Amino acid sequence: MKEKTLHFIRKGLAIRLDDVPADAMLLPVIRHHLGACGTKEGCGEGDCGACTVVIAEPEGEAGVRFRAINSCIRPAHAINGLALFTVEDLETPDGTLHPVQQAMVDTHGAQCGFCTPGFIMSLFGMYQRHVALGKSIDRRTAEVELAGNLCRCTGYRPIVDAACRLSEYSPAWLDARALRARMDELATRIGPQTAPDEKYLLPTNLDQALAWRQAYPDAQVLAGATDVGIWINKLHQEPQRILDVSRVRELRQLEETPTSLLIGASVPLSDAFEALVTIAPSLADFLDRFAGLPIRESATLGGNIANGSPIGDSMPLLIALNAEIHLQGPDGARSSPIERFYRGYRKPDLRPGEIITGVLVPKPQPGALLKAYKVSKRFDDDISAVCLTVMLNISEGRVHAVRIGAGGVAPTPMRAHLTEAALTGQDWTAQAASRAARTLQTEFSPISDLRASEAYRRQVLDGLMQRLWLESQGVACTVGKPPKMRPS
Repeated sequence: MKEKTLHFIRKGLAIRLDDVPADAMLLPVIRHHLGACGTKEGCGEGDCGACTVVIAEPEGEAGVRFRAINSCIRPAHAINGLALFTVEDLETPDGTLHPVQQAMVDTHGAQCGFCTPGFIMSLFGMYQRHVALGKSIDRRTAEVELAGNLCRCTGYRPIVDAACRLSEYSPAWLDARALRARMDELATRIGPQTAPDEKYLLPTNLDQALAWRQAYPDAQVLAGATDVGIWINKLHQEPQRILDVSRVRELRQLEETPTSLLIGASVPLSDAFEALVTIAPSLADFLDRFAGLPIRESATLGGNIANGSPIGDSMPLLIALNAEIHLQGPDGARSSPIERFYRGYRKPDLRPGEIITGVLVPKPQPGALLKAYKVSKRFDDDISAVCLTVMLNISEGRVHAVRIGAGGVAPTPMRAHLTEAALTGQDWTAQAASRAARTLQTEFSPISDLRASEAYRRQVLDGLMQRLWLESQGVACTVGKPPKMRPS
């Protein structure tokens, strides 16, 4: 692919790198072009966190948002005009360690050291999001936000201790206002990309994105690139042209009305999930298990939907919430219920020249019972074997409406119509839940693969429906085998 120039801010200075291949990932650029070898490659898939760096991007009229991301699967040109921080950038000129570095020293958080730079950068991102804003970090926050970093030596406790102690140190505030000014100055100097004379296209408005999408139908569309980066790294794909829609203003909108939430297709998952939790607080634990934070800070809801993986966790949730996909192309705008958006395995209903612009999520009715379950081999940072989301509207003990989304049980994310029919109009009892569990167990035809067998998946579906009943009755079923049900 054609090489092009990359501009960004590092250590307060505007950096220009020439001859950066358009399909280059950020990690090799950091190591080979910048000579900053603290950032490590562990997996090349965004799974281990050894490559974690922090980027800063403009937010609002004058703000800055800091995001810890996986540099191994982030295209280098995706940070054009932004600010980059690596582990080498935290120490002050006089040698004083940053609080996250000092905390790691004081808690003996490093063992072999290979993963340590990635942990430090995740801690730095936490520092900017919490401590720099006057908030402390509790243990649960630390565990959730460090879940995307793996330690081969299993040295997690002292690293979590370091996170919880960050507010005890003398502050090391970044001058975010000055950083924003430098990014604005850089943006003015390099200007927006107005003509598709490069192989990496980075439009800033929807009209431009749609025009380039139609002009280059074979271009690889991406936003966070958490899938595309893996295809390039592991499958050695060489896209002839990349259309990065992560900067399209219209696709970064989050709009809440009294009845719904509209999430732009290029809104990072971390922001999208935060908005979803405001309208459905019961989803918090489930959404925290969607990959690790560095993935959620890059990946987008639109990208997850377009990818169409049958084991993607967002689609069963959106099916249960009755979400509607918004699209736009040469023939104008249209919408589609998400359960009718897939024509087959990884085959979304995207017409030529069309892109996903957003997702409209109706707010659950007051009193609705909404539960989302993820079953995977690892608790954190893993892909589901089975995902199940159920929303029940119960009045006077009777199920008046139900929507069920399932993942990992068919070639596409599925809505459980037969199970919904078995529950609708029934009294919400143990017997009704048992009948629904048996229906759900046989409604789909799951396969056996490396994550789970067909029989296991069927049994899990049965067990999750029964767990839903127990939890609706106030029985805690978070660890171990749920107790045996007895009819009421």
